[in-house]
Amino acid sequence: MTPPDPRRRILVIAVAAGLLLSGLYGLLTLYWRAQQPQLEQIQRDGRLLVATRQGPTTYYRGADGPDGFEYALLERFSRDLGVELELVFPPDLEALLDATERGSVHLAAAGLGITPARAGKLRYSRPYDHVTEKLIYRRGSRRPRTLEEIGPGELHVIAGSAHEATLRELRANGFLTLQWQPRSNIGTGALLSALDEGLIRYLVADSNQLILSRRLYKHAAAAFDLGDPRPLAWATRRTDDTSLIDAVNDFLQRIERNGWLERLHARYYGHAGRLNFVDTREFWRGVRDRLPAFQTHFERAAGLTGLDWRLLAAVGYQESHWRADAVSPTGVRGIMMLTRSTAQQMGVADRNDPEQSIVAGARYLRVVEKKIPERIREPDRLWLTLAGYNVGFGHLEDARILTERDGADPDRWREVKQRLPLLAQKRFHQTVRHGYVRGQEPVDYVDNIRNYYDMLVWFTTVGDNVARKQILADADAEQ
Repeated sequence: MTPPDPRRRILVIAVAAGLLLSGLYGLLTLYWRAQQPQLEQIQRDGRLLVATRQGPTTYYRGADGPDGFEYALLERFSRDLGVELELVFPPDLEALLDATERGSVHLAAAGLGITPARAGKLRYSRPYDHVTEKLIYRRGSRRPRTLEEIGPGELHVIAGSAHEATLRELRANGFLTLQWQPRSNIGTGALLSALDEGLIRYLVADSNQLILSRRLYKHAAAAFDLGDPRPLAWATRRTDDTSLIDAVNDFLQRIERNGWLERLHARYYGHAGRLNFVDTREFWRGVRDRLPAFQTHFERAAGLTGLDWRLLAAVGYQESHWRADAVSPTGVRGIMMLTRSTAQQMGVADRNDPEQSIVAGARYLRVVEKKIPERIREPDRLWLTLAGYNVGFGHLEDARILTERDGADPDRWREVKQRLPLLAQKRFHQTVRHGYVRGQEPVDYVDNIRNYYDMLVWFTTVGDNVARKQILADADAEQ
């Protein structure tokens, strides 16, 4: 029998020792990483994993990619941390909360209300917004005045939501007959769509959800509030490690102090409440009946100028409701309501010709935009351009001068829109170069276009085919 080779034995021992050391190193690495604060782990890995939900107040595909109030907050926070933002979309609210509690994600950001039941499992940030819970009914049906008027099976609510927690609290405090149907695997947008179609009678939604959604679901209306305003916050898993939530709180406190949070709120909600039921109904009728005849012209103008065709269509609707033969008492005419001098400047032979009018209007928007100082960034640049398109660049500059005199930022539309109406008052317009103008008109003009643009973006990118068909079918049913 051949004796074992000593060299092989040494090799085996060396390999075994290497594997042992490798395993120990791996275990030590895992232990070391586990002891690191979560924020350091996130920054080392270079990504922030966040659970959210799709909807008009949180995340949606906008004209230029991902958009939404909650998304804008998250994107700013991740940039401040120096990491990439990675979003996941659990199938429902319960799954989102479960993923957060288990630590499958770093953060939950989905318009979460703070409830006592959740606070025992999750750690909340400081509030970034406050909303009011509202009982929503279908406009045109009987409006309930109290919860006692809600019959069994008529009220629908997202299972596990703060809304359901509110209903439980109300029932415990005296509304003993209050009943509701908790709905899983569904979002508030789907419930609003079902209510708009007449499939359900009542639901609970937050005030910010209603503000944005009723432009799409025009029958949704608030019957009454369920209580006082409540805070919205982000949430993390409840552990001894508070490094991430501390960073969130520092961030939210900072953007509140420097005014960025207020500007963000104005950007997403400041214009959304302007359209009423009739305005919304007429717009969707126009989308169905008149827009198809002009859409190719808007798309061609967009190709020539680099502007979004839906923005140009929104301007066209605000100007003429997409009527090629429109004429105002002051003599402006056509889809884009061009003055005679603007038409001559843009080389338009026939202001009533839809293609000429649309292309000229788009080109003139670019002319105005070039007068805006280059330092002004989007979206303020666009809103100031639209105001200048409507009221004239000189009057816009006068409003910016008034803004600067007040110590406010003349490069922010939110500030300028507060001073434009002052140009109708003698004590203000006498102090600037271009004098009197009805300054509220460009404010209304820009806000309306922002609403129409939002609606067209949703209609072409966010809304599903069923919802689009229902919106257009509603116009037939109401005529």
